[in-house]
Amino acid sequence: MQMKFKYFRRLSIVVFFFWIGSTSVIAQSLQQRKTDSVFALVKTYFNHKRADSLYSLAGESFRKQLSEDAFRTVANQQLIPLGEMKGSSLISFVNNKVATYKVIFSSVTLQLLLSIDREDKMDMLLFQPFKEATAQRITKATTSNKMLTAMDKKVDSAARAYVDQENTAGLSIGVLKDGKITTYGYGETTKGNSKLPDANTLFEIGSISKTFTSTILAYYVNEGKVKLTDPITKYLPDSVAANPALKAVTLLTLSNHTSGLARMPDNLNPATDPLNPYKLYDKKLLFAYLKTCKVNSVPGEQYAYSNLAVGLLGEILMQISGKTYDQLVADIICKPFGMKSTAQHLTPALQARFATVYNGEGNLTPAWDFDALAPCGALHSSLSDLMIYAKANMTPSGNKPGKALELTHQITFKKDAKLGLAWHIITVNGVEYIFHNGGTFGSSTFLAFNKEKNLAVVVLSNCGETVDAVGVNILKMLQ
Repeated sequence: MQMKFKYFRRLSIVVFFFWIGSTSVIAQSLQQRKTDSVFALVKTYFNHKRADSLYSLAGESFRKQLSEDAFRTVANQQLIPLGEMKGSSLISFVNNKVATYKVIFSSVTLQLLLSIDREDKMDMLLFQPFKEATAQRITKATTSNKMLTAMDKKVDSAARAYVDQENTAGLSIGVLKDGKITTYGYGETTKGNSKLPDANTLFEIGSISKTFTSTILAYYVNEGKVKLTDPITKYLPDSVAANPALKAVTLLTLSNHTSGLARMPDNLNPATDPLNPYKLYDKKLLFAYLKTCKVNSVPGEQYAYSNLAVGLLGEILMQISGKTYDQLVADIICKPFGMKSTAQHLTPALQARFATVYNGEGNLTPAWDFDALAPCGALHSSLSDLMIYAKANMTPSGNKPGKALELTHQITFKKDAKLGLAWHIITVNGVEYIFHNGGTFGSSTFLAFNKEKNLAVVVLSNCGETVDAVGVNILKMLQ
C-alpha cells in the first residue's frame, strides 16, 4: 500500500498492484458502474473492519502481488486504524479503467485508486494522500527527446503525463535497452530558467540509497568481516545491546526489512525542522531510542519497510569500517565503477549541478540533510551515474564490487514480499524486475532492471510528485 500522508513515508518503498492487459472495449458507464459496485463493497467491509472480506474481492493479479496474510497485516495495521469512511465521491475514471475516489475519514482525507479485472475482481487498491487535480501547463515542457524512434515516442508518452503537469519541474530519464543507453531530459532544473536537466544534473535519490548501503554490507560479507546472520547486538554499545528486543535482529533483517523495527523511531521530532526532518537526528538520539524500543514482529518473519532499520545498518557498517558513509559509498561502489557524481555531501562543483527541488504542490522546498539515518536515503546522484550503476547490477563483473552487487540480488525473503538485500522484486505484466524507488519532499526516483529482458529504466525528478507511473509505463511499453 502506498500511504505517504506522513512526512517520513516519502522515503518509503511502494508496493505495486499492477493491472494486466488493455481495457476492454465496453461502454464506460457500464464499466464505471461495475467499479463503483466493488467500491461500495470495499467501503462496507472497511467500515466493518473485515480484512478477510476485503481480500475476497481481490483478483488473481492482486493476489500474486500480496498474500492474504500480508494483506491482513497491512489492513489491520495501516488501513483499518484510520477509522470509518465517513464520506466518499468519485474524482475520475481514467481510460475506462482506474477509478479515483475521494475518501473522508475522521482524521484525514485520502484518495483511493481502484480498478477491476475482467472477472470484476480488484486488481488495484491503492490509498494515497488526497490532492486537488493538478492543472496542466499552458505550454508543453521542453525536451531533448528527438522523437526519432519508436522508443523515443514511447518514453515521451510516459513522460508527458507527468512533466506537463503544472506542479512538476524536470525529469531525467535513462533507458538501457539491448546494451545501449539512451537518455532524455524534460522540463527545467529550476522553474523559469529554461535549462533542461541532462545526464549530469544531480538529484536527491532518496531510498535508492538503501541499495548502496546493502551493497556495502554484501561487500563486507564477501570479505569475511561480517555475516548476514550476525546479531546487531554484536556491534552495538553494551547499554543498547542489553535491550532484549534486539537479540534476534540480524544484519540481514535490517537489510531486507524483516527486523520488526518500526518504520521510524518515535523520538524523531519533525517539529524541530518540519521541512528537513532528518537533519537533527543524530547517533545519540538513535541509540537512546534503541535502548528501550520494541519490535513489532518476530525478526525474520514479516516484511515491514523500515527507514530506521537501514539507517541503523549503515551506522553499524560505518563503525566496522571506521569510515563515513560518503567514504564507504565512494570506496566500495563509486570509484570502482567510475561514478563521479554520487555522494551524500556535495562539493561546490557538484552543488552547481544540483537541481532545485519542489514539493508535490510545486512549491520550493529545502533539500534534505541527514545525520544518523543517512544510509536510508541521503545520497545525491546523476542519471549518468545511475545508468552506470544499473548496468553494473545487470551484468555484475567478477571483481569484488561486482560480486557484492550479485549478492544483493539473491532472494532473502519471499513470504509477504520478495526481496534481496534492500532490492525489491516487482512484477510488471508478468515480468519480474529488481527494483527500488525513492523520494524526499522535493524529489522522486525510480530504478528497475531485468537482465533477461536486457532492460533497465531510471527516472529522476526534482519534484515530490511520484514518478512510479512514469517508470512502470516505460517498462510496460519496452519489455
